[in-house]
Amino acid sequence: MKSDIDALMEKKHLDAILVLGSAENNPPMYYLTGGGHVSGAALVKKRGEDAILYCNDMEREEAAKSGLKIHLYSEYPWQELLKEANGNWLLVQALQLQRIFQAHDVKGRVGIYGHTEISNTFAMLNHLQKLEPLVEFVGESRENSLFNQLMETKSEEEVARIREMGKRTTEVVRLTAEYLTSQNVRDDEVLLKEDDTPLTIGDVKQKINLWLAERDAVPSEGYIFAIGRDAGIPHSQGNPDDQLRLGQTIVFDIYPQERGGGYFYDFTRTWSLGYATPEAQELYNQVQELYSKVVENVDLNAPFKEYHRMTCEYFESKGHKSPLNTTAPQDGYVHSLGHGVGINIHERPFSGFQVGDDHRLVPGVVITLEPGLYYPEKGMGFRIEDTYWVRPDGKMEILAEYPYDFVLEMEKWKKV
Repeated sequence: MKSDIDALMEKKHLDAILVLGSAENNPPMYYLTGGGHVSGAALVKKRGEDAILYCNDMEREEAAKSGLKIHLYSEYPWQELLKEANGNWLLVQALQLQRIFQAHDVKGRVGIYGHTEISNTFAMLNHLQKLEPLVEFVGESRENSLFNQLMETKSEEEVARIREMGKRTTEVVRLTAEYLTSQNVRDDEVLLKEDDTPLTIGDVKQKINLWLAERDAVPSEGYIFAIGRDAGIPHSQGNPDDQLRLGQTIVFDIYPQERGGGYFYDFTRTWSLGYATPEAQELYNQVQELYSKVVENVDLNAPFKEYHRMTCEYFESKGHKSPLNTTAPQDGYVHSLGHGVGINIHERPFSGFQVGDDHRLVPGVVITLEPGLYYPEKGMGFRIEDTYWVRPDGKMEILAEYPYDFVLEMEKWKKV
């Protein structure tokens, strides 16, 4: 949690952190500022001291909404720095940060975070390192970075925002199901729009995009609405020209974010319109059985990857490949069981075999559980996913309820 920042900085031997970039759509900066229209900012925080936010003059009032102490870049006029830098704008940026570091006595190990244009930032930091030899700039792996560890457990206020996104997400899913099941069906089992032309993935996505926008939710990382063979490729977003047909599996994996780069929700359902083939129904039943088994057996403080192992063992017992005994399987169970969710769509704790036992289901984490089976050459794929919060009392709470119906009955079609 955010309150742990100084303790974690000490554990990582960081004397200060520097966060660069805009306040929106930039998880580390958003986490400390709360977002807002603040572009190209620099946040400096020394261990044991309050954070300081530097911004452009025009955005001073937006920056002030963060509640942080605000300074303006104009305290170090670029015109003067440009002369000192002999017209080198990268050196100007470095000189400006040097002045900021000197003003706040920043020395030692400084962690670097934020979303910026990497080439510009790399070149600027090279200049700054030469200007400030007493500063050691520190980078980290994404999995174990300061911010990923801080964000791993959520406050109840954060959980409330994720829960609200779950409500908006499942509203859009419900509208999508109602839209699909209300369409006419051609003799060859293709769904038709009101003008009697085939309904396509692209048509459905236009509706989804509108419904998300109406709820102030943004598909900032995209989403998956795929049918048939594409449903069997876990991250295929779907071909916009594919026609909607009865009896084919549809994977709908939707993970919208609050506008401005806030909190995500992550959710998947698999549908078959009108009817399902016996093979598809059997595979879906296996995914649903495993999903229920995991939910029923989750233990507080357990390593997340142990439930990934449980998933692999179950699916292998049914004759499917899994990462447990197959390197990079292309069919069967091909991914890990879940991940944390917050300001990032994927964050700690992770469940893959490559992560350590410190990725645990401790109170405060928000995670996905998303087992699936994938057979692209059979033209089918299956995934069930919900987002859960491990509450302070240790109980698992689903953050948005929604039915698990696989076959959706069509209002205007009956199988003969």
